[in-house]
Amino acid sequence: MSRIALVTLVVRDYDEALAFYRDALGFELVEDTDRGDGSRWVVVRPRGAASGTGLLLARAKDGAQEASVGAQTGGRVGFFLHTEDFAGDHARMSAAGVRFLEEPRHETYGSVAVFEDLYGNRWDLLQPAS
Repeated sequence: MSRIALVTLVVRDYDEALAFYRDALGFELVEDTDRGDGSRWVVVRPRGAASGTGLLLARAKDGAQEASVGAQTGGRVGFFLHTEDFAGDHARMSAAGVRFLEEPRHETYGSVAVFEDLYGNRWDLLQPAS
């Protein structure tokens, strides 16, 4: 069976991105390997996520990549963070300074609120309906 293992997220700086995803969102650091050329292989994933599912935080290398930081999905929600504790995660993330763009909504498909990462990429925090 095939699967998507990693999704690349272009970032300005490894350490600031790692701090946000680890400290504000509660992700775990899977790997941080110096590649010897000034670049690093930095992989994070939500705590408890299935092995092999994660984000590769890739530092922009040129002007075109810099221009894409925060706009990789054209202003649309491009990332979906599922949770089993919507209220608890929303409160924890809010307290950590995560910027939510709306109040939580309760839809037929579940509880959801849109937030931005430190670069402006939009995410859904989503607890699917049971």
